[in-house]
Amino acid sequence: MTSLSSICVYCGSSEGGDPVYAAAAAALGRSMGSAGIGLVYGGGSIGLMGIVARSVMAAGGHVTGIIPQFLREREVMLETAHDLVVTGDMHERKRTMFERADAFVALPGGIGTLEELVEIMTWAQLGQHKKPVLIANINGFWDPLVVLLRHMSDEGFIRNGFEVNYLVADRVEDIVPKLQAAASASATRQKPAAPAPIPLADL
Repeated sequence: MTSLSSICVYCGSSEGGDPVYAAAAAALGRSMGSAGIGLVYGGGSIGLMGIVARSVMAAGGHVTGIIPQFLREREVMLETAHDLVVTGDMHERKRTMFERADAFVALPGGIGTLEELVEIMTWAQLGQHKKPVLIANINGFWDPLVVLLRHMSDEGFIRNGFEVNYLVADRVEDIVPKLQAAASASATRQKPAAPAPIPLADL
C-alpha cells in the first residue's frame, strides 16, 4: 500500500514547441488518473497545465487547481476542476500546493516552472520535507539543469549533508512507478518501530 494519493505537477502554461511535451502531459495525466492519484497543480486550463488536468479527469482522477487571483484570467482558470482554490498571492499558492501534495513532478516549462521546482528542492535540502521530487526529463528538456546541479556539487556549493535529493525520469511511463516506490520507501523509513515485548519475568 502506497502513501501516494496526490502529486503536484509543475509545468508550462504553454505547450512548448515540440508536440512531445503535450503528449507527455497527457500520458502523465492518464497514468495518474488510472492509478487513483489526484492532481494538485496551478489551476490553469491552457498549455501543459490544462492538458495534464483534463487528462487526469478523463481517466477518473481528482483535480485540485490552485491559482492566485491575479492569474485567473491570464492562465484561464479551469472551471471544471473538482476543487478550485483562489489564493491571495504566489506565496500562498505555492504553500497550498505543497501542503496538498504527497510528491512533486516538474514537466517542461518556463521560468515559473523552474522557480517552483528549485524552491521545493531547496525546502527538501533544508530538511523542511521528505516528499519525493521528480524531474520529468522529457526529450532531454531538463538536461542543462541536471548538469548544473552536478556542477554545483562538484564545485563545493552543495556540501556533504546538504545534498539535493531528486529523481529523474526520461520516460513518462516511469514517473508514477518511481514516485510510488519513493513514497513507499519513505513511509517505511518513517514508520515507528514496534515497542519491544516485556519479558514475562518482569510482569
